Amino acid sequence: MESGSGLDPSKSKGSGSGEGKFGAFLKRVEPFLPRKELNPVELRSWAKKTGFVSDYSGETSTKLGETESAAFDLPKGRDHHQIDRASSRQTDLDPILGRSRRSDIGSDPGSKPGSIEEERGSNTETPLENEGGKISRDLENGCYYPGGGEGEGGGWPKPIVMKYGLRDNPSSYGPLVYYGLQHYLSLAGSLVFIPLVIVPAMDGSDKDTAAVISTMLLLTGITTILHCYFGTRLPLVQGSSFVYLAPALVVINSEEFRNLTEHKFREIMRELQGAIIVGSLFQCILGSTGLMSLLLRFINPVVVAPTVAAVGLAFFSYGFPQAGTCVEISVPVPLSALIVWTYAFFLTVGGAYDYKGCNADIPSSNILINECKKHAYTMKHCRTDASNAWTTSPWLRIPYPFQWGFPYFHMRTCIIMIFTSLVASVDSVGTYHATSMLVNAKRPTRGVVSRGVALEGFCSLLAGIWGSGTGSTTLTENIHTINITKVANRRALPIGALFLIFFSFVGKLGAILASIPQALAASVLCFIWALTVALGLSNLRYTQTASFRNITIVGVSLFLGLSIPAYFQQYQPLSSLILPSYYLSFGAASSGPFQTGIMQLDFAMNAVMSMNMVVTFLLAFVLDNTVPGSKEEKGVYVWSRAEDMELDPAMQADYSLPRRVAQFFGCRCC
Repeated sequence: MESGSGLDPSKSKGSGSGEGKFGAFLKRVEPFLPRKELNPVELRSWAKKTGFVSDYSGETSTKLGETESAAFDLPKGRDHHQIDRASSRQTDLDPILGRSRRSDIGSDPGSKPGSIEEERGSNTETPLENEGGKISRDLENGCYYPGGGEGEGGGWPKPIVMKYGLRDNPSSYGPLVYYGLQHYLSLAGSLVFIPLVIVPAMDGSDKDTAAVISTMLLLTGITTILHCYFGTRLPLVQGSSFVYLAPALVVINSEEFRNLTEHKFREIMRELQGAIIVGSLFQCILGSTGLMSLLLRFINPVVVAPTVAAVGLAFFSYGFPQAGTCVEISVPVPLSALIVWTYAFFLTVGGAYDYKGCNADIPSSNILINECKKHAYTMKHCRTDASNAWTTSPWLRIPYPFQWGFPYFHMRTCIIMIFTSLVASVDSVGTYHATSMLVNAKRPTRGVVSRGVALEGFCSLLAGIWGSGTGSTTLTENIHTINITKVANRRALPIGALFLIFFSFVGKLGAILASIPQALAASVLCFIWALTVALGLSNLRYTQTASFRNITIVGVSLFLGLSIPAYFQQYQPLSSLILPSYYLSFGAASSGPFQTGIMQLDFAMNAVMSMNMVVTFLLAFVLDNTVPGSKEEKGVYVWSRAEDMELDPAMQADYSLPRRVAQFFGCRCC
């Protein structure tokens, strides 16, 4: 081969069979002329596009036949590329299927050498000089598309541009603190409002509500830090999840506990603690033994979408019936929870909820006065001063393990939480995949997903030991927060988590949050649960949404996921006389139709079959894996391979454990 550093289209005439096939290609290629201070990115981009391999001779011409040999003789080209360190072991990500593939020759021949468009698609690993290094890392990942939006020609949608990516480091800690706190404030509904639902249902006092809120803040901070460093390492907040709310309400409203009169709150909390601990151990085993990697082969978007949607739909009987008690508060909620809370405060101070002859300080005593019975419920749920948490909570309170007593372990509630932890794992799988696409990172490997699930199990174990009332898992609403803030920085979340840990020690802060009117909390939860439904169904964008197979599976799963629990919930004639209407759907565990004579098993199965999310998951899982369909139709989740991660420094930086931890476990890319 004659050495050279350029291609002359004029010499392509009469060059043989390659002229017709590659003539148009060569006419678009501008000659490479040596010059000083050449940008290495332009050099390698041009070389990748043309397949040129230089022998450093300085000559600038070559024959077409030999050029074709250099450009399209892949074995020979790879030999030279193995010598060139800058272009060795390069992997690209297929933008449609998500598969990793070798890329020794490059991009669209129609683009100009060294142009910005060509560099964006070249997947080069050479860092560029840019602000914060963000563009260079996106180029490494092979998915930098300025402005996001739809792809060219209506193709695959382009990822959005993050203000701060996974490994971007701002020049100061100010932005990290700001975005970290902003992240948690946007998730306040999940972190704060769940105790406002479960503690009153357990007949807990306002002081107990404040203590549980402080415990959840502490656990959220600790578990988020653990996940950012030892889990999937994606920017995801761990905390009390709505996945665990329905099972908790099922246990709370069971016949055994609804008849308790003394120490009801502590007894129920200890029962929930034991069940959560057993369920978390199951989740740890699922992730650490590799069973989750096998299960991932059967979990597709058609399974995840209806399952997550059913988590939000499970509370339709609770949402507006509670919010409707104070319509004047619940209607303005879309503006801002803080603004509405202030509005409710002025209504309270202005006397909107003062009734003649009724004591506003002790609403529960008003049921003894006939004139006040009809106003007692409104006063309790609408007034901002109905809670006495501020006067009863200490300034300093440190949540500690087993603060409610040693847990109870019963087979019936443990079975419920095992099913719940399985649903939580499925929920997290969809969140991991969606977040990796949103932050412009390559898909995690099955091993990374399993590691994240195992760590979530450990986080739920901590929740069971501390006694938060629910398990800990990845918050699905996190996806929406990242999409709105455009911040995916892995350091911002731990910094914000440190503030949460500090706030958890301030007992009065938990008391302030515990004083939020229940009608306001229910109104906010209505929007959060609706968002959960929408985020769940958004997983269908990875599938062929027009497929009759897919829409049938999703429709049948959702419908029967609501209808079958309704069948189990109708076997509770006594419950309708005792429980409020918004708790009736959670009281079927003690009197359902599943009767075998084994009380523990009967309780567990009636409870499991009365939960919408579990029934929906089981139906979708069976249907999606039995009804024939292609991978493209199903939209099968595509995860990166372990060998791709070994060859890709960017993936290692995104997902690998910290160096010392990896050395301790004896793995390089785990």
